[in-house]
Amino acid sequence: MSADAFALNKARIGWNGNVPDWVEALARECDLSSQAKAATRLGYSAGAVNLVLSNRYGASTDAIEQSVRGVLMAETLTCPALGEIGKDVCRKWRERSKVFSAANSQHVKMFKTCPTCVHFISAK
Repeated sequence: MSADAFALNKARIGWNGNVPDWVEALARECDLSSQAKAATRLGYSAGAVNLVLSNRYGASTDAIEQSVRGVLMAETLTCPALGEIGKDVCRKWRERSKVFSAANSQHVKMFKTCPTCVHFISAK
């Protein structure tokens, strides 16, 4: 094993060789830059990234997975209000739309649209 595959090796050990594709993408990003830089890109702490890689994250990893899939893996979906968006963007709008705010017209639009969207419903 090369020294530059530290995070990937950590993931393989932590996940007993059954590393999900999104965790592998996260590990590769960490190996290319650092855990701290990968975490910053995703909006999480380096500690959270470390726990995910080690398969010791104590809570649901669904939100982190969607961030990895959107930011690092460039996975998209079709939003009924915004068109094609990253999975990470969808997750952020789902969270924001849980509380009404008339701060801008897009937030109002998403507040009305998100709860009826298949992506919102399947994320529950």
